[in-house]
Amino acid sequence: MSAGRGRNIILTICAMLGACGLLAGDIAFNRQQAQAQPPAARASGSLAAFRSDAELRRFLRRHRAAHEPTPVPVMMPSPPSPEPGAAAPAEAMNDSADMDVMVTGSAARQESITNTQEANVDEGGIVKVSGDNLVILRRGRLFTVNLSRGGMRPVDSINAFPPGVSGQGDWYDEMLLLGDRVIVVGYSYDRGGTELNRFRLSPDGRLRYEDSYHLKSNDYYSSRNYASRLIGNRLVFYTPLELEWDDDPLEALPGFRKWQPGYDEDTPFRRIATARNIFIAPRMNEPGKYELDTLHSVTDCDLTAAVLNCSAVGVLGPPSRTFYVSSGAVYLWVSETADDDTEAFLYRLPFGHERPSAIATRGAPVDQFSFREDPREGLLNVLLRADTGGDWMGGPEVSRGDVALLRLPIAEFGDGSEAASGARYRRLPGPDGASYNFHNRFVGDQVLYGGGAYAEDRPATLFAAPLRGGRVASLPLSHAIGRIEVLGRDGLVVGSGRDESLGFTAVELSGGGARLGDVFTLPAAQEGETRSHAYFFRPDNEDGSAGILGLPIAKPVEEAYRRLFGSAAAMLFLRRDDRRFAEAGELAALVRGAADDDCKASCADWYGNARPIFLRGRVFALLGYELVEGRMAGGRIRETGRTNFAPGARADRDQ
Repeated sequence: MSAGRGRNIILTICAMLGACGLLAGDIAFNRQQAQAQPPAARASGSLAAFRSDAELRRFLRRHRAAHEPTPVPVMMPSPPSPEPGAAAPAEAMNDSADMDVMVTGSAARQESITNTQEANVDEGGIVKVSGDNLVILRRGRLFTVNLSRGGMRPVDSINAFPPGVSGQGDWYDEMLLLGDRVIVVGYSYDRGGTELNRFRLSPDGRLRYEDSYHLKSNDYYSSRNYASRLIGNRLVFYTPLELEWDDDPLEALPGFRKWQPGYDEDTPFRRIATARNIFIAPRMNEPGKYELDTLHSVTDCDLTAAVLNCSAVGVLGPPSRTFYVSSGAVYLWVSETADDDTEAFLYRLPFGHERPSAIATRGAPVDQFSFREDPREGLLNVLLRADTGGDWMGGPEVSRGDVALLRLPIAEFGDGSEAASGARYRRLPGPDGASYNFHNRFVGDQVLYGGGAYAEDRPATLFAAPLRGGRVASLPLSHAIGRIEVLGRDGLVVGSGRDESLGFTAVELSGGGARLGDVFTLPAAQEGETRSHAYFFRPDNEDGSAGILGLPIAKPVEEAYRRLFGSAAAMLFLRRDDRRFAEAGELAALVRGAADDDCKASCADWYGNARPIFLRGRVFALLGYELVEGRMAGGRIRETGRTNFAPGARADRDQ
C-alpha cells in the first residue's frame, strides 16, 4: 500500500458521508492528589506472560500455520526489526511488565485548556499553554504566541520534525507539554513508525529542537481517539503492530530507536519488550480460533529523562480495538469485527506495580467515551454495541446492533480464563435507523447515548440510562446527534437540523433523572469540527448552570483558501445563564488574502485547526493561523484584537 493511503481512504469515506467536519481538567498529578483519591481497586488475578522468547516464537509460528493472518486494509506494514547483531533488550528491563507512573520534581504544574475526558490525564492536542505562551501545532510546524501584558505576539516557529528531513509523507498530529519540553507525536511513513520529537521552550517563547525517537508501529490514527496521554511526567502511548515477520517472529515486537541523521526505514530498532512483556488471554490460545494478527502495545516513557528511555507491554488479539486511559490504568478492548457471537477480551494494564489482567466479554465499545472508571465503587463502566468498527482509522463512525451497559468490578479481572457474568450486562434500548454516527458519554450518574444523523427524515432520539438501574429516559431531539459533551453537571447534545441549522440541546440531570433542557438553534450553520477538543465549556459557578461555551462552526470558504482553513472559519460562543442559552456572538477568521504557508508536511488537519480557549479571564478563538481575542460585555463577545502567526506572515526560523 502506498504511503498515506490509509488516511486517504478515510478522506474518501468522510466525503461520501458528508461527515468530515474539520474534555476540562487540571492535568498535573502529584502524590498529594493521589493520596486524596480512594484506594484503587485491584484485580483478583493477573495474566501470565510468555515465559521465554523461545515459547513466544513457537506460539506465533504455530498460530501462523493454523491461521494465516489477514492483512488489515488501512494499516501500513510495520518497520523492520533489529537485524542479527543489533542491540538486544536487557532481559530484565520489563520482567514485571509494570508501568510505573511517578512524578519527579522536575514536572512543572501547567494549566489545561484542553477538553479532556479524565482529570489528571492530559491528551495530545494541537494547542497547549505554558506560562505566558501558547504553543500551537499546525501543518507540520510548531508556533508560539506570547500573551504577556494582555497582548498577543507571535514569537517563534520551527519544523515539528527532525532537522535535515523533508517531513513529506509524515503526519504530526498530537502535542504535549511538560515543563519546558514540547513533545510532538507523529507517524512517519518515510522513516517508519511513530515519531516522538522533543523541543525546548524558553520563558519568552523561543523554540529549540532537542531530539527525536522512533517507536515501531503501524499508523495509530483514530477519527475520535487520541493516541498519547500524559500522566505526571510519563508519556503513555498506544500503538498497533501487525504480526508480520520474515525469519524470526520476534521481529514483530515493540522497538525503539533514537533518531540520527541518515536514519531511514531500514535502520534497526532496539527491542523494548521481551516475551515476558507479551500477554494473551488463555481463552484465545487455541490455534486458528481467533484472528491474532495484531500486537497491541502500550509504551511508557519518562519525558524528563535527558535521553528518552521507553518500555512496552503488549497483548495479542484481532485488529479491532478500543482503548481508554484512566488515571490508574490503560484499558484495551479487542474483538473480532464481523461476528456477533465471538468473544471479545478486555485487558487492564495498570500503572504502578500491579500486573496486567484480563476478562472475556461480549460486544464492543464504540470509542473511548464508551468507558468510565469509577474508583470509588471499584467498577469499570462500558457502554457496548453488538458490533462496532473498533477505534482505529474511521472505525468509530460505524456501529450497529443491540446496546448494553457493562458494570464490571475491577476485582473480577484476572488471568483471562473467565468471562464476565451475564448479570454484569444490562440490556438497554437502542437507536433505530442508520448504523453510523453513534455517540455516547458518561455524565454524572447517567450514560447518554444515541445515533441518527445525516439525511434522516425522523428526529434523533437521545437515551439517558442511570448507571445503577432505573428507568431509561427516551428524549426526542429536534436535531441530529453530532456530539455529546459535559455541560457542568448536565449534558449537551449538538447536531445538525433538517433545515441546515445547528442545534444545541441541554440535558438536565439534577434530581436523579434526565430531561430535556433549553434548546438553542443557530440558523444556516454546521459544526466546523468533530474532534472532542474543539469544544470547551467554562463554568461560572459550581454546578455549571451558568458559563460560556465555544465551538467552531463552518463558514463558506473560497476554493483558493479552503486548504488553509478547512471548514472551521468561525468560533461560536453561547452564554448559559440559569440553564438558559443565549447567543454571545462569533469571532471569525479573515479568510480573504490569507498567505500561502508553502506546506511541506502534515498538510491535512486530521485533528482540526480551531479551538476555543479560556485562559485567566481572557477568551480566544484559534482559527487556522489566526488567534483572535474577544471580551464579554453585556452578554456579547466583542473582538479586541487578533494576530496572524502564519509562516508567510512573519519571518520564519529554521532549526
